[in-house]
Amino acid sequence: MYSSCNLLSTPALRSSFPLSSEESAAAPISGRCIKKQPPGVSVISKKLLCNNCRAISPYNFISHGKVCGSSMSAVLTDDHSTVINMEEGTENIGLLSLDPGLEAYKDHFRYRVRRYADQKKLIEKHEGSLEEFSQGYLKFGFNREDGGIVYREWAPAAEEAQVIGDFNGWDGSGHKMVKNEFGVWSITIPDFSGNPAIPHNSRVKFRFKHSNGVWVDRIPAWITYATQDPTRFAAPYDGVYWDPPASERYQFKHPRPPKPDAPRIYEAHVGMSSSEPRINTYREFADDILPRIRANNYNTVQLMAVTEHSYYASFGYHVTNFFAVSSRSGSPEDLKYLIDKAHSLGLQVLMDVVHSHASNNITDGLNGFDVGQSSQDSYFHTGDRGYHKLWDSRVFNYANWEVLRFLLSNLRWWLDEFKFDGFRFDGVTSMLYHHHGINMGFTGNYSEYFSESTDVDAVVYMMLANNLIHSILPDATVIAEDVSGMPGLSRPVFEGGIGFDYRLAMAVPDKWIDYLKNKNDEEWSVGDISWSLTNRRYTEKCIAYAESHDQAIVGDKTIAFSLMDKEMYSGMSCLTKASPVIERGIALHKMIHFLTMALGGEGYLNFMGNEFGHPDWIDFPREGNGWSSDKCRRQWDLVDTDHLRFKFLNAFDRAMNLLDEKFKFLASAKQIVSSTDEVQKVIVFERGDLVFVFNFHPENTYEGYKVGCDLPGKYRVALDSDAWEFGGPGRVSHDVDHFTTPEGVPGVPETNFNNRPNSFKVLSPPRTCVVYNRVVEEGVNEESSKSAAAQVVENENSKDELVKKLLVPLLDDHQSDD
Repeated sequence: MYSSCNLLSTPALRSSFPLSSEESAAAPISGRCIKKQPPGVSVISKKLLCNNCRAISPYNFISHGKVCGSSMSAVLTDDHSTVINMEEGTENIGLLSLDPGLEAYKDHFRYRVRRYADQKKLIEKHEGSLEEFSQGYLKFGFNREDGGIVYREWAPAAEEAQVIGDFNGWDGSGHKMVKNEFGVWSITIPDFSGNPAIPHNSRVKFRFKHSNGVWVDRIPAWITYATQDPTRFAAPYDGVYWDPPASERYQFKHPRPPKPDAPRIYEAHVGMSSSEPRINTYREFADDILPRIRANNYNTVQLMAVTEHSYYASFGYHVTNFFAVSSRSGSPEDLKYLIDKAHSLGLQVLMDVVHSHASNNITDGLNGFDVGQSSQDSYFHTGDRGYHKLWDSRVFNYANWEVLRFLLSNLRWWLDEFKFDGFRFDGVTSMLYHHHGINMGFTGNYSEYFSESTDVDAVVYMMLANNLIHSILPDATVIAEDVSGMPGLSRPVFEGGIGFDYRLAMAVPDKWIDYLKNKNDEEWSVGDISWSLTNRRYTEKCIAYAESHDQAIVGDKTIAFSLMDKEMYSGMSCLTKASPVIERGIALHKMIHFLTMALGGEGYLNFMGNEFGHPDWIDFPREGNGWSSDKCRRQWDLVDTDHLRFKFLNAFDRAMNLLDEKFKFLASAKQIVSSTDEVQKVIVFERGDLVFVFNFHPENTYEGYKVGCDLPGKYRVALDSDAWEFGGPGRVSHDVDHFTTPEGVPGVPETNFNNRPNSFKVLSPPRTCVVYNRVVEEGVNEESSKSAAAQVVENENSKDELVKKLLVPLLDDHQSDD
């Protein structure tokens, strides 16, 4: 939801200490590449990582759960522990040791860590534990207790309250509620003739009188299902008491799949997933779309618009009922069927959760409980602080006890009741700052992140939320949508971080949009592209994506549509020769998505339909389009029709996901860009033990093109975008063995080719990307082929004299070769 347009990306941190031999490989010195590499090129060496280490710091190295030289164990022994010796702990915050540049803001970190520790301690004192506190749905809303239904609602501003619904003819005079000292209203409704007084699937509402004497009807805040009359246009929603009998309650059959080494995420919207112009259902999505996702080798599904939202065109981001499944696509049991089906296919399911704001809808939403009371008695801040001007929505008061209970319980509800495997938190930038990121151009200056503009209340809430999620589901995946680049956002809470597992690399799609809209092919800079993809904090994992739903909404264009525009309607048939526009579009579509995946992060995301170049934009039914759903669907028939070229893009998407499934390159800490040649427009890099060659030149084919690599041996093609099955002319032979040649002195990058100790030669046609994997032949001892960098570590002492003898002549020969 949070577009990064008009916001500057955050510069990556550079190392302040001398690079090791393998690290220095990031700075190419060959005549084939540009003489000055843009700063921030990624280098993460396996040999530099300690056991179980998740990432490399540009300043220091950490092992998971412990920071070298500094630890927060005085505060928290782990993410699940209670507060111990708080004052001592706030003096030693691991995040500051990880990034010394943050030392100037240690007072800010101490303050927010102390706030977090204090809040957690208070919760444990008064509620037992954070885990118990997060089960508010067992107390609030409607619950079965001892022969009756107990209904509780927090509404301190109400002077009188009743529960009404179908069960009492909407007359609450006989069902008046009682208020306690904390502003919680409650009532116990005994069973009638052995049956619940409120029938399952019947309508209910909370009626209350506020200070001006006016009675209003509202949907209960903790309602788990809400519907509207389908026969009435724009009818208001009603809360629904949902308590199906055992025979109708869905029973999960499949366990959660194991957490993947790296998430390959398929972002999907159930409602618009039908090929017909109508709203699709959870069960149809489960039966028809999930198999497609699995067939394309994704391991994670991210579902949008799960929670109820009265305005369909909001894409699910203006939530009205936080505990309720969106009724447009079915019932709570139907959603459970979808998630269970995904688990049976080995797919994790993430939920797009919106805790950054709430719909301002008074009739249907949480905003209806705000009747002018003080902020401490409301879910939201009062005045300007409680209103999001850009989104026309309400902003939560994250310091309020009952707001914390509501939001933390909301997370646990979706994890426990529906078996979601994690979340993608929407609008995190808006939460982090009082200015919500509006009209801000983040430059990477740390003062932009840690100042009076930081909303510490929201930061503490997110720390509590991530602590909770990972304590009840250690294998959960939690992603932050943040465009600002706040340091520490995706570091563990016990280090003083906010605790997310990943952040979205939001500047990447903006870079591609800029190139597609404003540059011709000759102006494309492979150095700038590489820099943009590798420009990230390597201690914090990123999810890379070339485009998401943001780039597909009305008024914008998908990458396929930007590349091929109207010719997609007439030129995608294989029965006719492809036009230059279509040839270029198909080639670059494959390259853009694959380069983003391979170089842009530690995970990858694709929005539904973009894998095969879905034409058109997304336009939800609205008054401006005559309430049409024609462009609020996915035309699966395009990719299923054998004579259309959409199948080639889909096949390549499937293949690049399979490549990661086989070689695990996304999870590899080794990422080395060895060459970015601006003249020849070629990028060469290694990810894991794979070698990637991207030729963006529109015309030039390079025969015998020399590429550097780490490991010696024999290499073969692992993936080729130019292959026939991907719509290419098949110019690269796949049965050719590429044998390496040693380059210079092992471990002395300045004597190597592009700072790589070995090289081999390839054919590189224009607008292609080819990946090579090293083939280990039977009978060959793998240990004998260790990387040059590892050999250097083992032979450091014995090598010195050899270097002195050979360094000067080798450098002379190398320069003359260039």
